[in-house]
Amino acid sequence: MIKKPYLSIIIPSYNCDLTLKKCLDSIVKQTFIDYEVLILDNKSKDNTLSIARSFKDNRIKIFSETDSGIYDAMNKGIHLAEGDWLYFLGSDDSFYEETTLEKIFEWKDFKKYDVVYGNVSSPRFNGVYAGKFTYLRLENQNICHQAIFFNRKVFRIIGIFQLKYKVHADWDHNIKWFYHSKIKHVYLNIIIANYADGGFSSTQADDTFNSDKFKIIFKSGKKIFTLSKLISLSTKIIEIYKEQNKNYHRFYYQLVRFYLRKLRTIKKKEN
Repeated sequence: MIKKPYLSIIIPSYNCDLTLKKCLDSIVKQTFIDYEVLILDNKSKDNTLSIARSFKDNRIKIFSETDSGIYDAMNKGIHLAEGDWLYFLGSDDSFYEETTLEKIFEWKDFKKYDVVYGNVSSPRFNGVYAGKFTYLRLENQNICHQAIFFNRKVFRIIGIFQLKYKVHADWDHNIKWFYHSKIKHVYLNIIIANYADGGFSSTQADDTFNSDKFKIIFKSGKKIFTLSKLISLSTKIIEIYKEQNKNYHRFYYQLVRFYLRKLRTIKKKEN
């Protein structure tokens, strides 16, 4: 019986022959070796596939088929992955040092958590990004997926990446697991990866996500936020509806029912 890998490293790729070798070199040089690498290539037209195949390592598995973008490739990787833990690395990114995975997976308290995240180093942020996150901070800043390790149960609980968000599907996903009561997460003050500047998410806007963000936060955080915080979020959501000339009345009536239930719960606790 073939032993399954502990970690699956998922790399979406497309025409990245200038960066892929450095990315894969940083993986095969890791002192922690219990992993597989899944390269999800979108039919590259340059030498990307040749470079990937030049690594004679049976842990590296190459899949070349048309996809609908980075998050579609990441979702395919989730379904193909055999590891207990999943990690997403850009084809132009690399691990920060050779002992990165060893530091994560040999940490004594690692198995207590479902998500472990750290930092990235990038010229885009003039150094190290971004430290420990809070609920409030995650409203305004995202955690780089290059800094996050997921137990595969996370995807069973909250699902895979939403393809309607072309740039910030990972931000949507991060909000959902960060706020979820059944998903335990922890921050480690470790630099995980070198994050390349000029990638897709750093140069493109995501109007659909920006329009939905406060609704995602409201839905994900309604069990943990104070009443005043929820009211503030509700106000922002309705303002966005008005700016976009959308009918907000259905959402408004949903809010009324929600707040009535919330007030009844508060009253019961007080009595």
